[in-house]
Amino acid sequence: MTSKKRWIPWLVAALVVCLVGAGVLRAVLARQAQQRSLAVASAPAAAVAMEIAPGEIWTVRRQNLVLGVPVSGTLRAVQSATIKARVAGELQGLTLREGDSVRAGQEVARIEAVEMQARLRQAQQQADAARAQVDIGQRQFDNNRALVDQGFISRTALDTSQASLQAAQSSYQAALAAAEVARKSLTDTVLRSPISGQVAQRLAQNGERVAVEARILEVVDLSAMEVEALLAPADALAVRVGQAARLQIEGHGGPVSATVARINPSAQAGSRTVPVYLAVEGVQVDAVLRQGLFVQGTLDTGAADLLAVPLDAVRTDKPAPYVQVADNGRVAHRNVRTGARSQADGQALVAVEGLPEGAQVLAGRVGPLPEGTALRLPPASSAPPANP
Repeated sequence: MTSKKRWIPWLVAALVVCLVGAGVLRAVLARQAQQRSLAVASAPAAAVAMEIAPGEIWTVRRQNLVLGVPVSGTLRAVQSATIKARVAGELQGLTLREGDSVRAGQEVARIEAVEMQARLRQAQQQADAARAQVDIGQRQFDNNRALVDQGFISRTALDTSQASLQAAQSSYQAALAAAEVARKSLTDTVLRSPISGQVAQRLAQNGERVAVEARILEVVDLSAMEVEALLAPADALAVRVGQAARLQIEGHGGPVSATVARINPSAQAGSRTVPVYLAVEGVQVDAVLRQGLFVQGTLDTGAADLLAVPLDAVRTDKPAPYVQVADNGRVAHRNVRTGARSQADGQALVAVEGLPEGAQVLAGRVGPLPEGTALRLPPASSAPPANP
């Protein structure tokens, strides 16, 4: 019995040792399994390469770019006029509405002329009365001159009658001027269109009492249209009168040609932009285009041989613009400086500095890739392919 009790501590100790050893072995095996899983997980990532399609890579080459400045603005008529009331009164005879055609000199409305006619009659009668005073003064002066010659009156009386005659003549001239002013006011009661065109706005109604300078109608001539484009100072330096532009007008199917007609000599005070006026041509503007439509396009400023890449290939998600290039089968980021923009075969191109000629640039639709990403390039990319 005593011998059995001696073996019990040894058995417990052996059991504890076995348990501790099993725990250590389990921890070691778990650590090894974790390392193997990490190795297995990282091995496929290192082995996977990004597949690049032939249309997703661009070879940088020197190209003859048509340099252009982007422009946008609003279409407007070169000739427009606002018909205003020149005298105050009740508006009558206005029948034109938006869209109606008018001719230069056509009567479009009238202002009630009763008061103006009365004023004209008053001024005319005052002029007639002043004329009668001139006749009286003239006869008196003639009589006094005859009496002076005969020695019946003094020379002073003749001078007095002469001064009275001159005063009467001045009053008569003033009355004639007042009659002309009244006649002009009566003529101003008839409102006429100064240009031929179409009514764009009707701003008053018949029976409404309008004040002087009140706006009645706005007339626009759609036979000549232009676009006012606001350009940045740097872009405006390359613009000259006569340069051509390709415009896309809202609601109009194809491109419209335009020419720089004028350049404003002053920059706008707030934005510091320079207004440039483009004359629209090559289209029946009076039948197709409308004032106020939005216009955008490109103004051609010349041509130059420059290194160019697609505009969407230049990425801006870093402090400095960059492009993704294929360098020895891996992605590399190269900072670039962008320059002039152009259009070629419907694709927007931009001139860049900081890339060697022949570099292979990934297209923008590839998306952002970390530097060092392995690439599987198309077979044609082993030699610099021709750009589309």
